[in-house]
Amino acid sequence: MYWENKILVGRSGDEPVCIYPKMANRHGMIAGATGTGKTVTLKVLAESFSDCGVPVFLADVKGDLAGICSPGVPNENVDERVKSMGLAQMGFDFRAYPACYWDVYGRAGLPLRTTISEMGPLLLGRIMDLNDTQADVLTVVFKIADDEGLLLIDTKDLRAMLQYVGENAKEYTLKYGNISKQSLGAITRALVALESEGGDVFFGEPALNIGDWLCTDNTGRGTVQVLDCRELILHPTMYATFLLWMMSELFETLPEAGDLEKPKMIFFFDEAHLLFDDAPKVLLSKIEQVVKLIRSKGVGIYFITQSPSDIPDGVLGQLGNKVQHALHAYTPAEQKGAKAAAQSFRENPEFDTYETLLALGIGEALVSVLDEDGVPTVVKRCRILPPQSQMGALDDAQRDSRIKGSLLYTRYAEAQDRDSAYEFLQRKALTDAQAAQAAAEEAQRRKEEAAAEKQRQKEEAAAEKQRQKEEAAAEKQRQKELEAEEKRRQKELEAEEKKRQKELEAQQKALEKEAAARERALKSEVGKVANSAIGTLGRELGNQVGKTIGGSFGKRLGGNVGASLGRGILSTLFKL
Repeated sequence: MYWENKILVGRSGDEPVCIYPKMANRHGMIAGATGTGKTVTLKVLAESFSDCGVPVFLADVKGDLAGICSPGVPNENVDERVKSMGLAQMGFDFRAYPACYWDVYGRAGLPLRTTISEMGPLLLGRIMDLNDTQADVLTVVFKIADDEGLLLIDTKDLRAMLQYVGENAKEYTLKYGNISKQSLGAITRALVALESEGGDVFFGEPALNIGDWLCTDNTGRGTVQVLDCRELILHPTMYATFLLWMMSELFETLPEAGDLEKPKMIFFFDEAHLLFDDAPKVLLSKIEQVVKLIRSKGVGIYFITQSPSDIPDGVLGQLGNKVQHALHAYTPAEQKGAKAAAQSFRENPEFDTYETLLALGIGEALVSVLDEDGVPTVVKRCRILPPQSQMGALDDAQRDSRIKGSLLYTRYAEAQDRDSAYEFLQRKALTDAQAAQAAAEEAQRRKEEAAAEKQRQKEEAAAEKQRQKEEAAAEKQRQKELEAEEKRRQKELEAEEKKRQKELEAQQKALEKEAAARERALKSEVGKVANSAIGTLGRELGNQVGKTIGGSFGKRLGGNVGASLGRGILSTLFKL
């Protein structure tokens, strides 16, 4: 209830207990055991912030917050509380609040989507329960996608990217570090499990624009964004991580605002212990950072959990407005937790905080808020206001009417699937396949051409060999014919030579015969001449000798002897 420009939480006796709007972004906590009234307190605060003109987000874990869009119905308990607390005089009335309904799975509200890239590897790794090594590999995959300009919008984009990185791991190892196929396989299995939990619906477009939540209705009341978590809470890690993502989006999207008269938005995180259970140090550091710094963006975060011990000290110390419902302390551990919760309040001398905490009834709480100077007030025992809107679930017809009547319905109802990593890698794979096929065909063509060339060369070699063989045979035949011709010509030459020789011999013989005849004739003639001459000379010589020797007888004898001797000498000369 918004009263005198303050958020009225309840009454401590006759004293109203309020949260100052300008201190509301110092965060807060609503804690208490099951059934002590935490949900009613959450709803009262949400209604009050809406009346203050502050947009509100709240997670509806049980489905009993959805009735905020309808006015409350009087009943005996509510009437008694309104009367005993004097709320009618303060302007209490039953009213409906502007509400917009969301559902990650798109069944009980507008589909609430985000993209894989916006979720980031850290939060996504937690949703998928990856170990440190696998989370590092997932971060590398995101880095590669960023460097290559590939949009990771939905789960099929991430799956395609994992497959692509796995196929090209050797190329990326030197630049990004070792990328084991085992880690990629583990991430892929976790992604399949996430899809089976509805991740394929949650990750997509149009992604939520946080700016659409920072709105008021035409009367100036803040719109209440109700996220139906009845199905989402069945997957605790996804639920917690998703709400952390929304806080991170608020932190990263909104500009610095400093101290405002009232927050830009109030964020209620029910079942907050799920956010911190088994969270790694790096995630706890991120949560603490967001809680510390988001205040300056004008956002207040209120954690709803059973015990303050569910919240780490680094976060708990940032919560200035605290509403603590009853705690049960049946065991030593519970007693220790209850004492720690009591000690976290600024002590009120009027009562024992620990004993009072254990004795609180339904609808009662210990409350401490920040005063106008930001100082925690002493703890007070309060009765919490009843809600002004309907407490309980909406029927399907009312919910459907509210969903389709929202101004955001046309923007978020239908999913979109624009060009992203999956489509790019599909085209690339197709192009690569076509290129590979073309290369294979080219290789086959070259192979066939090589085979054809080889066959042609073989045939040419065979033809050349055959030609050479034929040429050799022809040459052999020609040589044979030449040899035969040579032999025939040789024979002819020999025959001609022989004939010529015979003719020469015949001529020689004829010449010899003729020469012999001439010689004989010559000899005969010469002989006659010589015989006559020699005889004459011999006779003369013989005569001279005979004369000398013996007168006329000697002269005749000497002449005959000289003639015979001359003929003998001449005959001998001719023989020579």
